[in-house]
Amino acid sequence: MSTQVTTAFVEQYRNNVELLVQQRGSLLRDAVNTDGSVVGKTKFTEQIGSAEARVRTSRHSDSPLLDTPHARRAYSLSDYEWGDLIDKQDKVRMLIDPTSTYAQAAAFAMGRAMDDVIIAAATGDSKTGVDGTTTTSLPSSQKIAVGYSDISGSTDAGLTLGKLRRTREIFATNSVPEDEEKIMVISPSALHSLLIQKEVTSGDFNNIRALVQGEVDFFMGFRFIVSNRLALSGNNRTCFAFARSGLELGIGQDVMARIEERPDKSFSTYVYYCMSIGATRLEEEKVVEITVDEEAGSQDPNAAQTV
Repeated sequence: MSTQVTTAFVEQYRNNVELLVQQRGSLLRDAVNTDGSVVGKTKFTEQIGSAEARVRTSRHSDSPLLDTPHARRAYSLSDYEWGDLIDKQDKVRMLIDPTSTYAQAAAFAMGRAMDDVIIAAATGDSKTGVDGTTTTSLPSSQKIAVGYSDISGSTDAGLTLGKLRRTREIFATNSVPEDEEKIMVISPSALHSLLIQKEVTSGDFNNIRALVQGEVDFFMGFRFIVSNRLALSGNNRTCFAFARSGLELGIGQDVMARIEERPDKSFSTYVYYCMSIGATRLEEEKVVEITVDEEAGSQDPNAAQTV
């Protein structure tokens, strides 16, 4: 029986990996704006700012000439690779199975890399200016400190209802459209810490408990995504919320899979997968950084409420 890897075989594997990347590999790919046609190493995104209307003060006055502000965001693409050698014919045949552990390993590895790129772009520095050499940081007005105290005077270092309310207030103050989807990316510990807040009502507790158990993913107007890839400094975890149009993922090369025999490796079958991606924060006003103390979420949530 021939061991030659056919073109149809490679295409089936590529399709399996692509499906897994989109459905399970990356948690954030479908949550952000995506440009799947980036050409070249660097992508520039043009932005148009807002200009105020002018009052007409007299008849037959000159036509207004307003200076509409323009801005640019730039980000570079990086190449990511995954590869493995397979030396048994039965394992090679298994590659075309959609549940193949090789396809899953490749997809999940690339998905984690994709999430890391998006997370870094959300709260890190952005490249702006005509040539993309100016550095723009997320301003303090878009950050909620670990010990934030809300209007009720309640202070807690974990993820609190007060921090969620403050996040909604920041978006509203920035005139982010109410009907635009807003996503909250948090850690498992931060999610559990919601359950132990003293101000949580019975209704809130039931809703949060359903969120923790994976029965729902919406709460207080946010779609929650739980990730283990968020930055951790000491006990402080950097969570964030964003409106969909506030982040962009650029894809220069999406899924490219190759399966070939390697004569330099005793003709073992080599499985290879790569992608080229980059990301940026498009608007500071549409991203809110929320710092939480992981220790604040370590208590037993079952002892926090009586409902």
